[in-house]
Amino acid sequence: MESSNPLLRRYRSDRRKLLDFLLSSGLIKEITTPEGPTTSFTNIQFDSLSADYVLDCIQTGGVLDVSQAAKKYNDDSSHPIMRHLQSGDAFYLCSDLDSVGSPPHRAPPPITMNQGENKRNVAACNSLLPNYPAAERSPLSVQETRMNCEEATAPYTNSLLNTNILSVGLPTLKTGLRDDDLRESAHEVFLGCLMFSKFEILSTEIRKREKNLKFLSGLKSRKEKRHIEPESSERHLKVLDTIRVQMQISVAADEFIRRRLAQYAAGKVWGRFDIPQLSLVLLTGLSKSDFPSEKSYLHWKNRQANVIEELVCSDHNKTEKQMIEASLAKIRNPKEWDIKMSPSERSNVLLTLRQVALTFSTMPERFGMEGETYYWTNGYHLNIRLYEKLLFSVFDILEEGQFIEEAEEILKLVKLTWSMLGITTSLHHALFAWVLFQQFVATEEAVLLDYAIREVEHVLTAEVYDDKELAYIKSLTCSNFGNGCESRMNLLQSIFLSISSWCDSKMQDYHLYFSQKSSVFEKVLKMGLSTGTRDFIPHGNIQFTGSYPDEIATKKIRNYVQKSLDAACERVSGVTTIGSTEDRMHPLAILASELKFIAEKDLSVYSPVLRRWYPDCAMVSAKKLHQFYGARLKPFIKDITCFTEDVRKVLPAAYELEHCLIKLSSSACKENNIHHDQEFEHYPIAEVSKSIILDWVVAQHERILEWTGRAFDLEGWEPLSSQQKHAASAVEVFRIIEETVDQFFEWSLPMDITHLQALLSIIFHSLDAYLLKVVSQLVDKQSLYPSTPPLTRYKEATLPIVKKKVVVESFIMDGDIYKHLDELTVSKLCIQLNTYRYIQKQVAGLEEGIRKSWVSAASYRIDRYSTERTPRTLEPADVNGESVSELFVATLDCIKDSASHAIRKTSDFLGTKIVFWDMRDSFLSYLYYGGVEGNRLDGVLPQFDKVLNDVCGVIDNTIRDLVVSSIWKASLEGFTWVLLDGGPSRAFSDTDISLIDEDFNMLKELFVADGEGLPRSLVEEQAKSYRQILSLFTLQSESLIKMLMASSEHISTGVNIRKNGLRYMGDAHTLIRVLCHKKDREASRFLKRQYRLPSSSDYDDSAVENSSLGSPFVADILKRSTSSFRWSEKSHSSFRSLRKRFQEATWR
Repeated sequence: MESSNPLLRRYRSDRRKLLDFLLSSGLIKEITTPEGPTTSFTNIQFDSLSADYVLDCIQTGGVLDVSQAAKKYNDDSSHPIMRHLQSGDAFYLCSDLDSVGSPPHRAPPPITMNQGENKRNVAACNSLLPNYPAAERSPLSVQETRMNCEEATAPYTNSLLNTNILSVGLPTLKTGLRDDDLRESAHEVFLGCLMFSKFEILSTEIRKREKNLKFLSGLKSRKEKRHIEPESSERHLKVLDTIRVQMQISVAADEFIRRRLAQYAAGKVWGRFDIPQLSLVLLTGLSKSDFPSEKSYLHWKNRQANVIEELVCSDHNKTEKQMIEASLAKIRNPKEWDIKMSPSERSNVLLTLRQVALTFSTMPERFGMEGETYYWTNGYHLNIRLYEKLLFSVFDILEEGQFIEEAEEILKLVKLTWSMLGITTSLHHALFAWVLFQQFVATEEAVLLDYAIREVEHVLTAEVYDDKELAYIKSLTCSNFGNGCESRMNLLQSIFLSISSWCDSKMQDYHLYFSQKSSVFEKVLKMGLSTGTRDFIPHGNIQFTGSYPDEIATKKIRNYVQKSLDAACERVSGVTTIGSTEDRMHPLAILASELKFIAEKDLSVYSPVLRRWYPDCAMVSAKKLHQFYGARLKPFIKDITCFTEDVRKVLPAAYELEHCLIKLSSSACKENNIHHDQEFEHYPIAEVSKSIILDWVVAQHERILEWTGRAFDLEGWEPLSSQQKHAASAVEVFRIIEETVDQFFEWSLPMDITHLQALLSIIFHSLDAYLLKVVSQLVDKQSLYPSTPPLTRYKEATLPIVKKKVVVESFIMDGDIYKHLDELTVSKLCIQLNTYRYIQKQVAGLEEGIRKSWVSAASYRIDRYSTERTPRTLEPADVNGESVSELFVATLDCIKDSASHAIRKTSDFLGTKIVFWDMRDSFLSYLYYGGVEGNRLDGVLPQFDKVLNDVCGVIDNTIRDLVVSSIWKASLEGFTWVLLDGGPSRAFSDTDISLIDEDFNMLKELFVADGEGLPRSLVEEQAKSYRQILSLFTLQSESLIKMLMASSEHISTGVNIRKNGLRYMGDAHTLIRVLCHKKDREASRFLKRQYRLPSSSDYDDSAVENSSLGSPFVADILKRSTSSFRWSEKSHSSFRSLRKRFQEATWR
């Protein structure tokens, strides 16, 4: 009954079969034993042979010495398992390499172990094995013993398999029947009981080969059953074949056992039938010729003799016992039984044993139970083991945690063995619960534990036992050892004690064994409580609750909680020491994390179950863990003087642990409606952490400013990628800021609004410093405008007289500014604009993230304090209240506004620079210079087209309309400058105005781009002022003079002062400039008479050139004005071909 691990059992069986095959295959010349050469393998113990020695003998062709093979096996078992590889020999350690730490740096002490210590160590290892009797333990190899010892002494593991379950303590099998012997005997008993119960056990093929079948007998009854019996019989035969496969019985062995039983049952009236009679029947009818090999025959014969000896060699006097032993010795001796003895002599021996067996079978019933035999009580140690083997057949041999489909049918057929094996209903449920529980321990399949609990429920809720059955159950005694003494109890008590003891061993460290198997925890607890009544006596009318009485359960679970917590704390202390050396983490941080994991498991898994019997379990657990960690944290906090990396890791871990423990303790109060009387002496984390966090934030400010300056200095204002057309420096700045924000909230410490204010302050100053650096690259926009030419009146030159050399006042630009303007290209300005827009988007996302993190941190703090139910003072404003919102307005909203202002300023600068700086030659100096017809706008449009294409290809879609609109405004301003401030070389007649209007419409359509550019309404709205100025040129001079006189009181004495910006019709400066550039004699006379302006024919362009030679700005204009511009048709039409509408954006 005390079977070992199923995997180990299968390994041993396969190993025996492999060695048997190697020895019987003829590959070995000779096999010698201490008695001499042999060809029989009957007495060879395969479990004690070295497989390596056998393989070496096969390779070398040598003689196999059984004693040498056993000696090598024992020698190899005392050393680690080796693997011989090309790179070197490898061996497997018995200890966990991760848990032992670094190797020692000192020499080991000398080994001084005497023989007595060796024996004590071996005894310690043997004590770790299941409590098998000596005869049954003999097949266990030395190597397997060492493996079990290593397994039991492993440091820590959460597998349920690593603790052997206790034995039920059945009496020892005197003959040393092995596990395989019991399985084969159980199958024979099963077939015999089926035959005894009139079940057909022969297949159709076997029945056809039987010659003694009477064809005509029972013909009528067969006809009546022809529609029912064949189907039922075939189904039973299929189930029998399934049982054969499950019990690993060969087809040949199964066939001759069935045939012999059928022969014996033919025409015989059955009386009582027991196991000794079954063995004698098989020995009588089967011979050596029925078996496939001599070895299998000898093994089978010896097994039958052992079974008979187990059952009939007890209650005899000395003479009868010697006679029985002599008869069995003859059966076991192959030479005497199969060669020397005649059939009649063998029959006499079997007859002698049959008479003894019949004597016991006819003995009076001991307890008066129906069907009771002598062997129920005197052979129960064998009967129970055989019945257990039959119950194990319901599990799939390939998936041992699963039932086979025919399990229910098999259990129904197994019940037929009850009368032979002495099984009652209560015993069946108890034994099946025991088998299910063993299989659960071996496979960790939770459903098996459910079935086991159900079987225990059947035992506990059974009807009232009569005195006879109660006395019979009490007679099935078992021995158990505990606390250094032996105790005897009945079988049911022993089974329940074994199950309960296993459950107790797991529940006393449930944090270890159920950390990964939380779903099994409640089931193991229920099983342990339901089977834990050690003085169990069968009785009825008990309602199954799966628990002890409350006082016993409370005491037991209190013990579970205390011992498991002690074990868990001791374990994590060791893990903390190991982890700190590997992960370079502070031990207190690791310890807090481990304890937090334990507390979370208590909260979610263990406490909801344990509090049914022990309501204070959660509070006890929380208080224990809090005190355990607090004793180690207190010295650390006392030594804190400044911010360090250890402080950064330990304080948040401790704070989270305390929060979890408070939650655990409060859960018990809430469940039991108990007021939480603050038992915790809170860790002084909040008091210590406030100043530390602020110091850390200040330090981060300096770091961010340093990185911001470095990123800006390295910026080349190139797009980051084809998809990300902003500056890399901005990405780096936000990376640093976001990293700081993440680190700030990763503190997981108590924070107030002061900490939030400090964080937002450093973000504001960092981004504001970056924006100021970028905006400061722009120069004053006034530097872009050309000098205002002198006001003249139009007069066409008639004689080539010498012209006056007039010195024109001009603006002399600083060389550094001039160089900086050339370096500040359109592409760079567009990248800056994209960067401003990127900052706006990132700030919005950053604000959202900070708000969420702050809400989470504040909610965590509020939840912590509300859980404690203490009168702690919280912040007066909620997490999204006015004080918090005002902080965001004063910081991040200001950054967004600054970015918007920078976008508007840079866009305005970009438009002005394109028109008045980049296109000063092709547009301002070229358009209408010396006459309208020869210098029309169509010569300038290709460059406008190219500039717009370049800008639209780089600029962010959300600000594209704004930038293009700035270029349009600058173009209007440039057009106005040509008309009003174009100098003496520009004068316009009435016919010129219509051409100018056509040019203006062409420029307007370029920006509208057939509906794919700026909205037409926006273009028209901004062109109104220009239309008004152009309309002034269509008025008669007399009307203009009247308008000028009407507004003359607004004209200052400095009529030549340049005023930038859009002009309007009523402006005196605009009116006088219209008169100056109008080809009209009346206007010229008025200007000469009223303002004494010189005539335009008196000025020579060379005068301007000569008067400005000292200016690199003017020289560059004159130099570049001689170059010609050539534009392709593709470039001319590319802007109009845009298929995507400019996207409108809303600006603050």
